[in-house]
Amino acid sequence: MKKIDKKVADSYFYARTWLVVICLIIGGLVSFGVVAFAENFATFTIMGMPAHYYMGAQGAVVTFVILLFGNAIISDQIDKKFGIDEEHNTRVSSGKVLDH
Repeated sequence: MKKIDKKVADSYFYARTWLVVICLIIGGLVSFGVVAFAENFATFTIMGMPAHYYMGAQGAVVTFVILLFGNAIISDQIDKKFGIDEEHNTRVSSGKVLDH
């Protein structure tokens, strides 16, 4: 198996850690931001419901699903950037010898 340089590994985990931190911050803002500003959102309606209720019941869930897909897409891009993509892992795990 090909060894990964420590600098590359550190950069990879730094990028992945920041991705997780950003997703957690967005998720936290969506979850708790609606509660913190509920009075301000009460004047707006979305599909006949008060905006704060709709965001708490539906908006947060939709945001988390979007974050999950976004995290998966960006994680794949980070993996490819650092040479840790699925195709590479499949070749290594199937017992084929790498020329690198």
